[in-house]
Amino acid sequence: MKNRTIAVTYAGVLALTTIVGSWIVGSWVCRAEAEEQAPALRVYAAGSTRGILPAIAEDYARTTGQRFEFTFGPAGLLLNRIRKEGGADIFVSANMEHPQQLFLEGAGTRPVIFARNQLCVTGRAELGLTQATLLDKLLEPSVKIGTSTPGADPGGDYAWQFFDRAETVRAGAKDTLIRNAHQLVGGPASPKLPAGETAVHYFFTRHEADAFIGYCSSHTKISAGPEKPSDLPLTRVEVPPPLAMPINYGLTILTTIKDAGHREAAYRFALYLVSPDAQRRLPEYGFVPSGGL
Repeated sequence: MKNRTIAVTYAGVLALTTIVGSWIVGSWVCRAEAEEQAPALRVYAAGSTRGILPAIAEDYARTTGQRFEFTFGPAGLLLNRIRKEGGADIFVSANMEHPQQLFLEGAGTRPVIFARNQLCVTGRAELGLTQATLLDKLLEPSVKIGTSTPGADPGGDYAWQFFDRAETVRAGAKDTLIRNAHQLVGGPASPKLPAGETAVHYFFTRHEADAFIGYCSSHTKISAGPEKPSDLPLTRVEVPPPLAMPINYGLTILTTIKDAGHREAAYRFALYLVSPDAQRRLPEYGFVPSGGL
């Protein structure tokens, strides 16, 4: 993924304006001493952000003293949990649809784009995956394709969108890809991975998948090397046009926050997430800044 220069773009200004709404400028001022005594901000976020969001929050906490409680998981399941139980102050989803639903229900602010991502396919090296051969290889009857769970996790929805797009360039491709697909993660009944294990390594070593459709982003800094040293030779390919689709991460603030000070703290952190300081960290984890496309 190419490095992108962060700039204050029209999109960034619009995002800030949307979040702020009618708030007065004076309410933006950080009051670190008060925040040290305030409750932690509860952030529910897509599992793919478990690396980048705490990194940004750590930067923010150094200057504000703000504390955080993160809950990561499949965004569809988190949406259902928020609807049933509440418990979140900020929701970051791997799509725009889930935050938009909360907004339409009056439970969240109008969503803005926090980050962008891309779809990648990781496969065993012997498959010989390249952008040119990607579709042909995945269509081989013997290839088991690991995916996340549609409906419960946007990652699964994007995999099925990939199948839809494959049908437009190869008649019959969608049905074959669905037959080859195995929904291995992201669902309510998906197996819990051992601590420190990645989905790709776990399911490849158990011979439950030969290729895995997922995000191009990482849970660890890309400069730090692979998330888990692998004893499997792997190849990762970015899904090319016309099979690729936009992947936008939506951010909303829950309107159920009763305490004015806590609500203000949530707005301030949301503003920080779309600020240049936070956005410039996104490429470190394989994301694309929200104003960078």
